Amino acid sequence: MHRIAAKSVPRVLTQDQKDSRVAICQELKETVIKDPTLLLNVITGDESIVYVYDPETKLQSSQWKSLASPRPKKARMQKKKKNKLKTMLICFFDQEGIVHREFVPPGMTVNADFYCAVLRRLCENVRCKRPQKWKNQKLIIHHDNAPAHKSFKVSQFLAKNNMAVVPHPSYSPDLASCDFFLFPKLKLRMKGRRFDTIEEIQEESQRVLDTIPKTDFQGCFQAWQKRWDRSIRAKGEYFEGDGGI
Repeated sequence: MHRIAAKSVPRVLTQDQKDSRVAICQELKETVIKDPTLLLNVITGDESIVYVYDPETKLQSSQWKSLASPRPKKARMQKKKKNKLKTMLICFFDQEGIVHREFVPPGMTVNADFYCAVLRRLCENVRCKRPQKWKNQKLIIHHDNAPAHKSFKVSQFLAKNNMAVVPHPSYSPDLASCDFFLFPKLKLRMKGRRFDTIEEIQEESQRVLDTIPKTDFQGCFQAWQKRWDRSIRAKGEYFEGDGGI
């Protein structure tokens, strides 16, 4: 016996939610086996908040030292609500790279109407940046189950534009490409850096996104498929931090 700390998870899942995770992952696996080119047509996206300052991780603040030198010290950062300048980024990408990105105007809520407008701008960017996908009309959208994403108005828009939707289980950020790949990669590069204005945050966010190579996006979609297997082996439980599951 040994004592370990509890693992933090997004939610304590019910059995029905675990079963849903397994069923959706199995469905996705079988669909890709039948059509190996399917993921080439998937465009995945989500929203995330980027703050004016995000403290660096312990690993990032580590330093090389000799056995005789004292341990490095770092001042503890206090969170101040009044300094919480932030912006919300909406980003969509496929295996080739970023397809569409934009920032939500201050004070604006991402509701069904706003998200439909985002999807219209996404379609225009697909037409310009991915003309073959647009011509073949094989667009497949993957997003999570946020209320705006699942609204009737959005469903109508997607159906009207012949855009299929990849099923996504509830409370499953570990199965969402933006949550396990894009946003962590973006924010890790920005940790420990302080920005004075929202415009500076937005400019740096876009610069970091532009530096992500195509191979990383391709690797993300490969990792996504591996996560389906891990979720199935874990019987629907969250699997991150559980070793080789």
